[in-house]
Amino acid sequence: MKTFKLISLNLLEDDTIINIPLEDGLIINKEDENSTWLIEAYTDLSHYDQLQKFDGQEKDIIVQVVITKKENDPAYFQTRISSLKKFTNKMSIMLEGHLRRSRNEYSELLLERLLEKGLHGEELLTAFKEQIKRKPLLK
Repeated sequence: MKTFKLISLNLLEDDTIINIPLEDGLIINKEDENSTWLIEAYTDLSHYDQLQKFDGQEKDIIVQVVITKKENDPAYFQTRISSLKKFTNKMSIMLEGHLRRSRNEYSELLLERLLEKGLHGEELLTAFKEQIKRKPLLK
């Protein structure tokens, strides 16, 4: 197993990106035969009710995470809630799932989005360089 620091966690629901503000978090590559990952986030209670509706359901949750450093490309996982614990002022959420997109796909998705906006030439290059540094959320 390999453990990494979880820098950010976003849930993708329909056309909405839900940012889960982290107090702390880990992501673990179990390195098993199923290529399973565990994501544990410790956060405030602001999204507890929203997350509780997914708990125990057979519906997958797509999450976008940044691992180790905020400069890293986001990674996408197809997950399900395996544990949701409520404490006095905080909560812990454990997600289990599989890597969905490779890191190169992020650049391709960003480029596709900029092309859809009608950018081209030098304008496209400038916007791409700027946004690849900022790592905007992509649906």
